[in-house]
Amino acid sequence: MNTTRISTYLPPWANGRGLRLAGSDEDTVTLAVSCGLDALAGASCQRVVLVTRQPALIDGGSAAVLCAGLGLAATTDVSERLGGAAAALDAAACAVPGTLVIGVDLEDGAAAGALLVGEAQVLSLRTRIQRSLPQRTRQLDGSLGQDDDARLMRERGLRAALDAAALDGKPLAIAGVSASEAKGFCAAPPAALPCRGAASPFFALAALCDAGATGLVAAADQGTLAVAELNAAAAVHRREPPAQPPAKQTDNPGSPLKISLAAYDRAFDAKLRWQAGRCNSCATLAMPPRHRCLNCGAEGDWQLSPLPRSGEIYTAATIHVPVPGLKTPYSLALVQLDGTDVRVLVTVTDSLPGAVAIGGRGTLVFRRIALRSGVPDYGYAFAPATTTPSVEN
Repeated sequence: MNTTRISTYLPPWANGRGLRLAGSDEDTVTLAVSCGLDALAGASCQRVVLVTRQPALIDGGSAAVLCAGLGLAATTDVSERLGGAAAALDAAACAVPGTLVIGVDLEDGAAAGALLVGEAQVLSLRTRIQRSLPQRTRQLDGSLGQDDDARLMRERGLRAALDAAALDGKPLAIAGVSASEAKGFCAAPPAALPCRGAASPFFALAALCDAGATGLVAAADQGTLAVAELNAAAAVHRREPPAQPPAKQTDNPGSPLKISLAAYDRAFDAKLRWQAGRCNSCATLAMPPRHRCLNCGAEGDWQLSPLPRSGEIYTAATIHVPVPGLKTPYSLALVQLDGTDVRVLVTVTDSLPGAVAIGGRGTLVFRRIALRSGVPDYGYAFAPATTTPSVEN
């Protein structure tokens, strides 16, 4: 029987104010995959709900990429929902068992949080208050509107929404606002959260589960409020590496390589699901898959086989040559995958350029390896083991 699991993920990069920043190879989908895999931990999943205000693609959507990165069947029900903290808590509290709900933020703190709903649901919706107080707006052309009246948002936003909810007690945490803003409305001083958007409720829930606390949890978003009750502690997995300043890289001018959608389609499953072609005649692996086996010469007689996601650096190099569409410098590594004779050439992520060396161990993680013709091109990069600590409770 699946148990309810909560996972949190933070990129290793941070600005001078301590807010986490997405790396140049990260976007909404890669953050969702990093966090979602930890929540799944091999469990079954029938539905995925992704909540964010920064979707990777508007036209076309990201459902196929999300399923591939999470290792789910292409027939999995995927819903992409535009929203912030209130929408994410609402989705998690109303989801049926077997649903994976993921919230992702790229602004005001890059972060991702996820909750896999188990058979014994530990989170239930108490109420939702739908109100309109558009302090921050984004138009279709990308332009932003912002009203900086903090008192208005506190009194006509958060306080008015909580009054309308008529709760029978104060919540233990309020996601979507800072700890100082939430303090006066909570039963006890709440934990500080690294973000204020769709990922923030999962960090709030994780903190309560770590403390063994149960009770009301709220999430606010510009006058809108969702309130859920945490009935029991869930298993928590945190992937929150120590913060470090981002790498100093240069954007190189010029026209980047145009994407070939035919090649993109042919390589999709192997590249995004991290699978090699295994020859049915001699079992030789090839990554990427080849029509003709290099060992026995058989043609077209192969099937996809999962590859290990851990390995050791066979050799590495740091690239300083300017390339349009890529930030330099960056490091490449030839990685010997554990338990196979396969070596793969991948970029190095979550580490400063030039910081890895021969013999270093790490894992292959889902990343955006390029952005060509406006199309995010996803694959895998090597994350050194020392930069990706995680904690499970």
